[in-house]
Amino acid sequence: MSRRLLALGFWGGLAVLGVLTGRPGVQADDLEQRTLVIVSGDRRQAVQVEVARRPADRARGLMERERLPAGAGMLFVYPREQPATGAFWMFNTRIPLSIAFIDTRGVIRAIRRMAPCDSERPADCPRYPAGVPFRMALEVNAGFFARHGITVGDRLLPGSLP
Repeated sequence: MSRRLLALGFWGGLAVLGVLTGRPGVQADDLEQRTLVIVSGDRRQAVQVEVARRPADRARGLMERERLPAGAGMLFVYPREQPATGAFWMFNTRIPLSIAFIDTRGVIRAIRRMAPCDSERPADCPRYPAGVPFRMALEVNAGFFARHGITVGDRLLPGSLP
């Protein structure tokens, strides 16, 4: 009986973690949490982000998440500038996303909208190339940038840069 209760507690704990992270059965990541501020004209928009610096974290990204809270996102940070041919894809990603490709100075150089890919074959998922060199990429819920009037040329507040 006590083993059964222990097992139920274990699986219940994983379910709670899944609710908190948006990833059923997946433990919370140890990613850095940060508030980014995007400056657009005289407006400022805060975004709560998880910062993905390590290759494995960048590769996993927002895969398997069931939802992304409003005003939240993931910032992918690369050790050096990436070429314009650098691309993102949506394999195993369930949330429609928008992505901003950001240069070394924190200026948004391109924005794309990305649809979830439900294929079981990664090769069947479309790629979304940046089209511009970039050092960072910010993924948020689809339509976030448009809803907040954020466009190419807007920038991250220098003090909020990782």
